[in-house]
Amino acid sequence: MAPPTPNIQTFETEDQVAIALAVYILHLSAKFIAANGSFSVVLSGGSLIDTLRKLTEPPYVDSIDWSKWSIFFLDERVVPLNHPDSNYKLAYDGFLSKVPIPESNIYPIKERLSPEEAADEYEQRLKDLVSNKKLRTSEITGFAKFDLMLVGMGPEGHVASLFCWHFQRFEKIKWVTFITDSPKPPSNRITFTFPLINSASEIAMVVTGEDAADAVKVALGPHASYGFPLPVQKVSPEGGFTWFLDKAATSEL
Repeated sequence: MAPPTPNIQTFETEDQVAIALAVYILHLSAKFIAANGSFSVVLSGGSLIDTLRKLTEPPYVDSIDWSKWSIFFLDERVVPLNHPDSNYKLAYDGFLSKVPIPESNIYPIKERLSPEEAADEYEQRLKDLVSNKKLRTSEITGFAKFDLMLVGMGPEGHVASLFCWHFQRFEKIKWVTFITDSPKPPSNRITFTFPLINSASEIAMVVTGEDAADAVKVALGPHASYGFPLPVQKVSPEGGFTWFLDKAATSEL
């Protein structure tokens, strides 16, 4: 099956991206809750969390059935959950603390584990949720099938904690893997793998700011098929794929 053609949406400002993203998520939430009674959402870290801010404001915050949401993390730094480097803390401070998602529906990593142990534990928890019918399964890959993955991109084109020159980007078996030598601190992390990422029903690639422009040019420009692909170019979901970009991020196109 050919991968879906990405829907590339470009806006003048980051604030316009935030509004469009809120509308997109609002519609998907209603769609999946109507179809399945739940909405599974995967968050990445970085500037994405701030771009979700419109969801915490009227009219969006009052138009979503937050009780049906479940929250997972695309990657995480292996630090305490209250540590400044924690993606969970970033998401909690900027988003989760402002919307009424039940705490039991939020799935951070377990603390006080090694990177390998944390990755294995998170993968097993996902498999248990699949076994208990709390998460759906991709009929194509057999991996968990999340309803929506909200993905950011680093300035050199990495997604999750899958970096250009790390072998983890080629993982085919594991759902969740780990690294101990991240090129940006902290060095210890766990991350979803591409087979799990690409099993999603919908992926939103949210990229704003001029520092991402070079990687956006490589990923979406006329020479995107040349050379060794950036990690972001390996994102190819089974379902819909939408890029949300501001003018600064597309300034090199």
